[in-house]
Amino acid sequence: MDYVSGEVLTINGFHKGYLGFEKERIVETGTGSSPKKPVAKGLIIPSMVNAHVHIGDSFIRNRNVALPTNIEELVAPPNGLKHRLLKEVSEQELLDGMEESIDIMIKSGTKIFYDFRERGILGICQLKAALQFYDISPVILSRPDSLSYNKNEVDILLKNSDGIGLSAISDWDFSEIKKIAKHITKCNKIFAFHASERIREDIDVVLDLKPDFLVHMAKANESDLERVKDNDIPIVICPRSNAFYDLKLDISLMKKMGVNILIGTDNAMLNIPSILDEVKYLRKQSKAFSARDLLYKVTFGARKALNLDCDIMGSNSKAELVVINEKTLDIEYISV
Repeated sequence: MDYVSGEVLTINGFHKGYLGFEKERIVETGTGSSPKKPVAKGLIIPSMVNAHVHIGDSFIRNRNVALPTNIEELVAPPNGLKHRLLKEVSEQELLDGMEESIDIMIKSGTKIFYDFRERGILGICQLKAALQFYDISPVILSRPDSLSYNKNEVDILLKNSDGIGLSAISDWDFSEIKKIAKHITKCNKIFAFHASERIREDIDVVLDLKPDFLVHMAKANESDLERVKDNDIPIVICPRSNAFYDLKLDISLMKKMGVNILIGTDNAMLNIPSILDEVKYLRKQSKAFSARDLLYKVTFGARKALNLDCDIMGSNSKAELVVINEKTLDIEYISV
Protein backbone atom coordinates (compact mmCIF):
# COMPACT_ATOMS: atom_id res chain seq x y z
CA MET A 1 0.00 0.00 0.00
CA ASP A 2 1.18 3.54 -0.82
CA TYR A 3 0.73 6.61 1.34
CA VAL A 4 0.58 10.36 0.84
CA SER A 5 0.77 12.73 3.79
CA GLY A 6 0.54 16.39 4.67
CA GLU A 7 -2.80 18.18 4.72
CA VAL A 8 -5.82 16.41 3.28
CA LEU A 9 -8.65 18.38 1.68
CA THR A 10 -12.14 17.25 2.62
CA ILE A 11 -15.51 18.89 2.10
CA ASN A 12 -14.90 20.74 5.39
CA GLY A 13 -11.45 22.03 4.46
CA PHE A 14 -7.86 20.95 5.01
CA HIS A 15 -6.68 18.91 7.99
CA LYS A 16 -3.33 17.32 8.80
CA GLY A 17 -3.16 13.66 8.06
CA TYR A 18 -2.49 10.97 5.49
CA LEU A 19 -4.19 8.63 3.05
CA GLY A 20 -3.26 5.04 2.24
CA PHE A 21 -4.35 3.57 -1.07
CA GLU A 22 -3.99 0.48 -3.22
CA LYS A 23 -5.72 -0.97 -6.27
CA GLU A 24 -7.07 2.50 -7.09
CA ARG A 25 -9.01 2.76 -3.81
CA ILE A 26 -8.39 4.71 -0.60
CA VAL A 27 -8.23 2.08 2.12
CA GLU A 28 -6.85 4.02 5.07
CA THR A 29 -7.20 7.55 6.41
CA GLY A 30 -5.65 9.01 9.51
CA THR A 31 -4.29 12.00 11.35
CA GLY A 32 -0.66 12.61 12.17
CA SER A 33 2.16 10.85 10.31
CA SER A 34 1.64 8.00 7.87
CA PRO A 35 2.64 4.49 9.05
CA LYS A 36 5.41 4.29 6.47
CA LYS A 37 7.33 6.66 4.22
CA PRO A 38 4.87 8.43 1.89
CA VAL A 39 5.32 8.61 -1.86
CA ALA A 40 4.67 12.37 -1.61
CA LYS A 41 4.02 15.13 0.89
CA GLY A 42 2.01 18.31 0.46
CA LEU A 43 -1.56 19.48 0.03
CA ILE A 44 -3.60 16.39 -0.84
CA ILE A 45 -6.65 17.17 -2.96
CA PRO A 46 -9.12 15.16 -5.05
CA SER A 47 -9.12 15.40 -8.84
CA MET A 48 -10.15 18.81 -10.13
CA VAL A 49 -13.13 20.14 -12.10
CA ASN A 50 -12.72 22.36 -15.17
CA ALA A 51 -16.06 24.17 -15.07
CA HIS A 52 -15.81 25.73 -18.54
CA VAL A 53 -13.76 24.76 -21.57
CA HIS A 54 -14.06 24.61 -25.35
CA ILE A 55 -11.76 21.76 -26.43
CA GLY A 56 -13.11 21.68 -29.98
CA ASP A 57 -10.83 24.56 -30.94
CA SER A 58 -7.69 22.88 -29.53
CA PHE A 59 -6.29 22.31 -33.03
CA ILE A 60 -5.95 26.06 -33.53
CA ARG A 61 -3.40 26.18 -30.70
CA ASN A 62 -1.01 24.13 -32.86
CA ARG A 63 -1.47 26.24 -35.97
CA ASN A 64 0.61 29.27 -36.82
CA VAL A 65 -2.44 31.55 -36.79
CA ALA A 66 -2.50 35.13 -35.55
CA LEU A 67 -5.50 35.33 -33.22
CA PRO A 68 -7.32 38.68 -32.94
CA THR A 69 -7.81 39.94 -29.39
CA ASN A 70 -11.24 41.28 -30.29
CA ILE A 71 -13.80 38.80 -28.94
CA GLU A 72 -16.29 39.26 -31.77
CA GLU A 73 -13.65 38.79 -34.45
CA LEU A 74 -12.31 35.63 -32.83
CA VAL A 75 -15.20 33.70 -31.27
CA ALA A 76 -18.58 35.29 -32.05
CA PRO A 77 -20.82 32.95 -34.02
CA PRO A 78 -21.30 32.41 -36.86
CA ASN A 79 -18.41 34.24 -38.57
CA GLY A 80 -15.69 34.64 -35.94
CA LEU A 81 -12.29 33.25 -36.94
CA LYS A 82 -12.74 30.23 -34.67
CA HIS A 83 -16.00 29.24 -36.36
CA ARG A 84 -14.55 29.71 -39.83
CA LEU A 85 -11.64 27.43 -38.93
CA LEU A 86 -14.01 24.85 -37.42
CA LYS A 87 -15.88 24.67 -40.72
CA GLU A 88 -12.78 23.83 -42.75
CA VAL A 89 -10.69 21.70 -40.36
CA SER A 90 -10.28 18.01 -41.17
CA GLU A 91 -11.88 15.45 -38.87
CA GLN A 92 -8.48 13.99 -37.95
CA GLU A 93 -6.90 17.34 -37.07
CA LEU A 94 -9.90 18.23 -34.93
CA LEU A 95 -9.79 14.89 -33.06
CA ASP A 96 -6.01 15.09 -32.59
CA GLY A 97 -6.40 18.51 -30.98
CA MET A 98 -9.18 17.37 -28.66
CA GLU A 99 -7.25 14.25 -27.63
CA GLU A 100 -4.19 16.38 -26.83
CA SER A 101 -6.28 18.64 -24.59
CA ILE A 102 -7.98 15.68 -22.87
CA ASP A 103 -4.54 14.20 -22.16
CA ILE A 104 -3.35 17.53 -20.73
CA MET A 105 -6.37 17.72 -18.41
CA ILE A 106 -5.81 14.22 -17.07
CA LYS A 107 -2.07 14.74 -16.55
CA SER A 108 -2.72 18.03 -14.72
CA GLY A 109 -5.24 16.47 -12.32
CA THR A 110 -8.62 17.16 -13.95
CA LYS A 111 -11.14 14.31 -14.12
CA ILE A 112 -14.36 16.26 -14.80
CA PHE A 113 -14.78 18.96 -17.42
CA TYR A 114 -17.72 21.01 -18.71
CA ASP A 115 -17.32 21.35 -22.44
CA PHE A 116 -19.29 23.92 -24.43
CA ARG A 117 -19.73 21.81 -27.55
CA GLU A 118 -20.14 23.66 -30.82
CA ARG A 119 -21.35 22.18 -34.16
CA GLY A 120 -24.60 20.59 -33.06
CA ILE A 121 -24.93 16.80 -33.03
CA LEU A 122 -21.73 16.48 -35.08
CA GLY A 123 -19.79 18.22 -32.31
CA ILE A 124 -21.21 15.83 -29.70
CA CYS A 125 -20.18 12.80 -31.79
CA GLN A 126 -16.69 14.22 -32.33
CA LEU A 127 -16.13 14.72 -28.61
CA LYS A 128 -17.37 11.21 -27.80
CA ALA A 129 -15.00 9.83 -30.44
CA ALA A 130 -12.07 11.72 -28.91
CA LEU A 131 -12.94 10.44 -25.42
CA GLN A 132 -13.14 6.73 -26.17
CA PHE A 133 -9.63 5.87 -24.92
CA TYR A 134 -9.52 8.22 -21.91
CA ASP A 135 -10.62 7.87 -18.30
CA ILE A 136 -12.19 11.26 -17.74
CA SER A 137 -15.77 12.42 -17.16
CA PRO A 138 -17.18 15.03 -19.54
CA VAL A 139 -20.28 17.11 -19.00
CA ILE A 140 -21.32 17.84 -22.57
CA LEU A 141 -23.20 21.10 -23.08
CA SER A 142 -24.19 21.08 -26.72
CA ARG A 143 -25.15 23.97 -28.96
CA PRO A 144 -27.59 24.38 -31.87
CA ASP A 145 -25.95 24.67 -35.27
CA SER A 146 -27.52 28.09 -35.89
CA LEU A 147 -28.71 31.07 -33.85
CA SER A 148 -32.31 29.95 -33.90
CA TYR A 149 -34.59 27.49 -32.14
CA ASN A 150 -35.49 24.25 -33.83
CA LYS A 151 -37.49 21.86 -31.65
CA ASN A 152 -36.35 18.69 -33.39
CA GLU A 153 -32.71 19.74 -33.26
CA VAL A 154 -32.87 20.65 -29.57
CA ASP A 155 -34.59 17.32 -28.83
CA ILE A 156 -31.73 15.48 -30.52
CA LEU A 157 -29.08 17.55 -28.74
CA LEU A 158 -30.62 17.01 -25.31
CA LYS A 159 -30.99 13.26 -25.87
CA ASN A 160 -27.27 13.05 -26.61
CA SER A 161 -25.79 15.55 -24.16
CA ASP A 162 -26.11 16.81 -20.59
CA GLY A 163 -27.61 20.13 -21.60
CA ILE A 164 -26.93 23.21 -23.67
CA GLY A 165 -24.22 25.85 -23.37
CA LEU A 166 -24.68 28.95 -25.49
CA SER A 167 -22.59 31.92 -26.54
CA ALA A 168 -23.50 35.39 -25.30
CA ILE A 169 -27.19 36.21 -25.21
CA SER A 170 -26.30 39.33 -27.22
CA ASP A 171 -25.68 36.99 -30.17
CA TRP A 172 -29.29 35.81 -30.06
CA ASP A 173 -32.78 37.08 -30.62
CA PHE A 174 -34.28 36.85 -27.13
CA SER A 175 -37.45 35.09 -28.27
CA GLU A 176 -35.33 32.29 -29.78
CA ILE A 177 -33.13 31.80 -26.74
CA LYS A 178 -36.22 31.88 -24.50
CA LYS A 179 -37.68 28.93 -26.42
CA ILE A 180 -34.46 26.99 -25.92
CA ALA A 181 -34.46 27.77 -22.20
CA LYS A 182 -38.03 26.49 -21.80
CA HIS A 183 -37.22 23.33 -23.74
CA ILE A 184 -34.20 22.61 -21.53
CA THR A 185 -36.21 23.15 -18.35
CA LYS A 186 -38.90 20.77 -19.57
CA CYS A 187 -36.24 18.10 -20.17
CA ASN A 188 -34.56 18.77 -16.80
CA LYS A 189 -31.15 19.33 -18.37
CA ILE A 190 -28.36 21.85 -17.70
CA PHE A 191 -28.52 25.34 -19.20
CA ALA A 192 -25.55 27.71 -19.14
CA PHE A 193 -24.26 30.58 -21.24
CA HIS A 194 -21.64 33.32 -21.48
CA ALA A 195 -22.85 36.55 -19.88
CA SER A 196 -21.52 40.12 -19.67
CA GLU A 197 -18.14 39.13 -21.06
CA ARG A 198 -17.33 41.94 -23.51
CA ILE A 199 -20.32 44.22 -22.73
CA ARG A 200 -22.64 44.50 -19.76
CA GLU A 201 -25.86 42.63 -20.51
CA ASP A 202 -29.26 43.20 -18.91
CA ILE A 203 -29.29 41.18 -15.71
CA ASP A 204 -33.08 40.87 -15.82
CA VAL A 205 -32.84 39.20 -19.24
CA VAL A 206 -30.03 36.95 -17.98
CA LEU A 207 -31.98 35.82 -14.90
CA ASP A 208 -35.23 35.42 -16.81
CA LEU A 209 -33.58 32.52 -18.67
CA LYS A 210 -32.96 30.68 -15.36
CA PRO A 211 -29.42 29.46 -16.06
CA ASP A 212 -27.76 26.79 -13.93
CA PHE A 213 -24.52 28.76 -14.11
CA LEU A 214 -23.03 31.72 -15.96
CA VAL A 215 -19.62 32.15 -17.55
CA HIS A 216 -17.41 35.27 -17.24
CA MET A 217 -19.53 38.22 -15.99
CA ALA A 218 -16.42 40.37 -16.43
CA LYS A 219 -18.52 43.47 -17.23
CA ALA A 220 -21.09 42.90 -14.48
CA ASN A 221 -21.51 45.65 -11.90
CA GLU A 222 -22.06 45.33 -8.16
CA SER A 223 -25.84 45.22 -8.50
CA ASP A 224 -25.64 42.49 -11.16
CA LEU A 225 -23.43 40.36 -8.96
CA GLU A 226 -25.73 40.83 -5.99
CA ARG A 227 -28.71 39.67 -8.07
CA VAL A 228 -26.82 36.61 -9.28
CA LYS A 229 -25.74 35.77 -5.75
CA ASP A 230 -29.31 36.18 -4.43
CA ASN A 231 -30.49 33.76 -7.13
CA ASP A 232 -27.80 31.26 -6.09
CA ILE A 233 -26.27 31.05 -9.57
CA PRO A 234 -22.55 30.19 -9.74
CA ILE A 235 -20.24 32.20 -11.98
CA VAL A 236 -17.41 30.46 -13.79
CA ILE A 237 -14.45 32.77 -14.23
CA CYS A 238 -11.71 32.24 -16.83
CA PRO A 239 -9.01 34.78 -15.92
CA ARG A 240 -6.38 33.83 -18.50
CA SER A 241 -8.93 34.09 -21.29
CA ASN A 242 -10.14 37.45 -19.99
CA ALA A 243 -6.53 38.67 -19.90
CA PHE A 244 -6.05 37.69 -23.56
CA TYR A 245 -8.92 40.02 -24.48
CA ASP A 246 -7.65 42.68 -22.04
CA LEU A 247 -10.78 42.36 -19.92
CA LYS A 248 -10.47 43.34 -16.27
CA LEU A 249 -12.00 40.78 -13.95
CA ASP A 250 -12.79 42.18 -10.49
CA ILE A 251 -12.29 39.09 -8.33
CA SER A 252 -12.29 41.15 -5.14
CA LEU A 253 -15.73 42.57 -5.95
CA MET A 254 -17.07 39.09 -6.69
CA LYS A 255 -15.74 37.89 -3.36
CA LYS A 256 -17.17 40.92 -1.55
CA MET A 257 -20.61 40.26 -3.07
CA GLY A 258 -20.48 36.63 -1.97
CA VAL A 259 -20.73 35.17 -5.46
CA ASN A 260 -20.15 31.42 -5.75
CA ILE A 261 -17.06 31.45 -7.97
CA LEU A 262 -16.02 28.45 -10.07
CA ILE A 263 -13.05 28.29 -12.44
CA GLY A 264 -12.63 27.25 -16.07
CA THR A 265 -9.94 27.49 -18.72
CA ASP A 266 -12.18 28.60 -21.65
CA ASN A 267 -10.93 28.25 -25.23
CA ALA A 268 -8.23 25.61 -25.65
CA MET A 269 -6.89 27.55 -28.63
CA LEU A 270 -5.74 30.26 -26.20
CA ASN A 271 -4.38 28.24 -23.28
CA ILE A 272 -3.81 24.62 -22.44
CA PRO A 273 -6.79 23.40 -20.37
CA SER A 274 -4.95 23.05 -17.06
CA ILE A 275 -7.03 24.22 -14.10
CA LEU A 276 -3.89 24.28 -11.99
CA ASP A 277 -2.38 26.83 -14.40
CA GLU A 278 -5.53 28.91 -13.95
CA VAL A 279 -5.12 28.71 -10.17
CA LYS A 280 -1.48 29.79 -10.43
CA TYR A 281 -2.42 32.72 -12.64
CA LEU A 282 -5.15 33.82 -10.25
CA ARG A 283 -2.77 33.75 -7.29
CA LYS A 284 -0.39 36.08 -9.15
CA GLN A 285 -3.11 38.49 -10.28
CA SER A 286 -5.26 38.71 -7.16
CA LYS A 287 -4.85 38.31 -3.42
CA ALA A 288 -8.59 37.92 -2.92
CA PHE A 289 -8.24 34.17 -2.40
CA SER A 290 -5.49 32.04 -0.93
CA ALA A 291 -4.08 29.06 -2.80
CA ARG A 292 -6.05 26.82 -0.45
CA ASP A 293 -9.26 28.73 -1.20
CA LEU A 294 -8.72 28.25 -4.91
CA LEU A 295 -7.90 24.55 -4.58
CA TYR A 296 -11.16 24.12 -2.69
CA LYS A 297 -13.05 25.95 -5.45
CA VAL A 298 -11.74 23.67 -8.20
CA THR A 299 -12.53 20.52 -6.20
CA PHE A 300 -15.29 20.41 -3.59
CA GLY A 301 -16.56 23.91 -4.36
CA ALA A 302 -17.23 23.01 -7.99
CA ARG A 303 -18.70 19.62 -7.07
CA LYS A 304 -21.15 21.16 -4.61
CA ALA A 305 -22.18 24.00 -6.93
CA LEU A 306 -22.68 21.70 -9.91
CA ASN A 307 -24.44 18.93 -7.99
CA LEU A 308 -21.65 16.40 -8.46
CA ASP A 309 -20.66 13.60 -6.09
CA CYS A 310 -18.85 14.94 -3.01
CA ASP A 311 -18.49 11.56 -1.29
CA ILE A 312 -14.78 11.41 -2.00
CA MET A 313 -11.46 11.40 -0.12
CA GLY A 314 -12.78 8.91 2.43
CA SER A 315 -12.12 5.23 3.03
CA ASN A 316 -13.11 3.09 0.00
CA SER A 317 -13.32 6.13 -2.29
CA LYS A 318 -11.55 6.04 -5.64
CA ALA A 319 -7.94 7.09 -5.20
CA GLU A 320 -8.07 10.04 -7.59
CA LEU A 321 -5.50 12.09 -5.71
CA VAL A 322 -3.28 15.02 -6.50
CA VAL A 323 -0.52 16.16 -4.14
CA ILE A 324 0.33 19.84 -4.53
CA ASN A 325 3.39 21.78 -3.36
CA GLU A 326 1.79 24.67 -1.48
CA LYS A 327 4.59 27.14 -2.27
CA THR A 328 4.87 26.53 -6.01
CA LEU A 329 1.44 24.96 -6.69
CA ASP A 330 3.24 22.34 -8.75
CA ILE A 331 2.11 18.71 -8.74
CA GLU A 332 4.28 16.51 -6.52
CA TYR A 333 2.29 13.34 -7.17
CA ILE A 334 -0.78 12.33 -9.10
CA SER A 335 -2.72 9.07 -9.05
CA VAL A 336 -5.57 10.02 -11.35
